[in-house]
Amino acid sequence: MKNGFTTGSCAAAAAKAATYMLLGGNRKEKIVIETPAGISYEAGIEDIEITEEYVSCAVRKESCDDPDVTAGILIYARACIVSDKNNSVIIKGGEGVGKVTRPGLDQNVGESAINSVPRKMITENVLEIMEMFDCTDTVKIVISVPEGREIALKTFNPRLGIVDGISIIGTSGIIEPMSTKALIDTIRVELNQQRCEGKDLIIVSPGNYGIDFMREKYSYDLDRAVKCSNYIGDTIDIAVSLGFKKMLLVGHVGKLIKVSGGIMNTHSKEADCRMELLAEAAIRCDADQETLLGILDSVSTEEAYEYLLNAGIEKACFEHIMERVSFYLNKRAEGKMQVECIIYSNRWGLLGATKDAESLILKEVGRI
Repeated sequence: MKNGFTTGSCAAAAAKAATYMLLGGNRKEKIVIETPAGISYEAGIEDIEITEEYVSCAVRKESCDDPDVTAGILIYARACIVSDKNNSVIIKGGEGVGKVTRPGLDQNVGESAINSVPRKMITENVLEIMEMFDCTDTVKIVISVPEGREIALKTFNPRLGIVDGISIIGTSGIIEPMSTKALIDTIRVELNQQRCEGKDLIIVSPGNYGIDFMREKYSYDLDRAVKCSNYIGDTIDIAVSLGFKKMLLVGHVGKLIKVSGGIMNTHSKEADCRMELLAEAAIRCDADQETLLGILDSVSTEEAYEYLLNAGIEKACFEHIMERVSFYLNKRAEGKMQVECIIYSNRWGLLGATKDAESLILKEVGRI
């Protein structure tokens, strides 16, 4: 599988090349940087502009085998000299680089969304060139992404309070295909933001499926929930480590039924057994063989639930299911955080809730 390079690596490479051309006076078509992962990155340099006051150039972001929305975009660095003999590097964000408006992120409110590791990479690479040319002044680097404003609308940045552009990010400098770490890092950022805002209760959902149900039933906009995707267990671990006291997990039965079997990563490639878990609950409620076979042969949980309804055992089954869900969620939290859960169906509405789940959501929306 082919790795790619982060926006941070691209920015650092462009900054190094721009500084080289600024101080050396010669065009540079390629530049090599060392990423924090220890992998060398040879970047092609594009759109070079050399003037007496500054040099600007760009690096095209290389995608991995799982390209994201930033694949192929140009990331620019503009370098100029500030004559102050401070032997330092100033880094600023320009067009298309986001601004931080909420606490809890890598950079403070008001700063450009150029994270710590990319800032360190830029600084180290620019200082390397400054030393090569005996420059003792300050070099100012402005990072810009002309397509950044438009692309940012397709990312998590609006949810995170980063406005007007993308983030310059990356901790290793490389992008691995199908990176679970990137998803979990995003979950951590969202949780940390809400904790920094003083929240003790966090509402989590695998996604926005069921947004109409949550709005109509509880007056809650599911867009406000932290999206955990399939990583329920990891999300609980992070929430505990950040000091949350309560967590409410809300979601569709197709995902959350798996939690009743102790499954904490609900991706289908990790585990399924949705129908088996529904059938197990039905067995405990004395379902007949026809009902059980109907459940096991169903292609969706919505279809399987209809068999429970027809047998008149849906409430008893979901009482059992929610007991198991509560057991496994709180087992994962190790008693350090109260975890409640609401499970629904777009077709059938509320299917089940743990003991204090509804009181948590109603308090959150100010209805009790």
